[in-house]
Amino acid sequence: MIPGSRSDHPSFRKSFLFAFQGLKAALRSERTIKVMAVMGAAAVVAGLVVGLDATSWCVLLLCCGCVLGAELMNTAVETVVDLVSPEYHPLAGRAKDVAAAAVWTLCAFVAVVGVVLFARAILS
Repeated sequence: MIPGSRSDHPSFRKSFLFAFQGLKAALRSERTIKVMAVMGAAAVVAGLVVGLDATSWCVLLLCCGCVLGAELMNTAVETVVDLVSPEYHPLAGRAKDVAAAAVWTLCAFVAVVGVVLFARAILS
């Protein structure tokens, strides 16, 4: 709902359609989301090859979802910053850098989790 608007919230179905529309737009326009989606798919294939157990699958899928979700949030932050500050401003740059750093940090930790999951699966 838009603040000050008298209209009702969109239906539950429309909310999901908006979310899928946003995901589709991000996948079309954002290179990093495409890369992360491919890497997530590669991790799933690798999980099938090494025969991950149920708990490892849960951890792997949760990690993939967190990375994609964080990258989508980063894209949203960058889009809003570009909207409100079309010219370069140091604070706008900092906001975009910090959002990107959040994704990078998450990816670094997810990589460590991936190494642990796959090493455990391969060595056992």
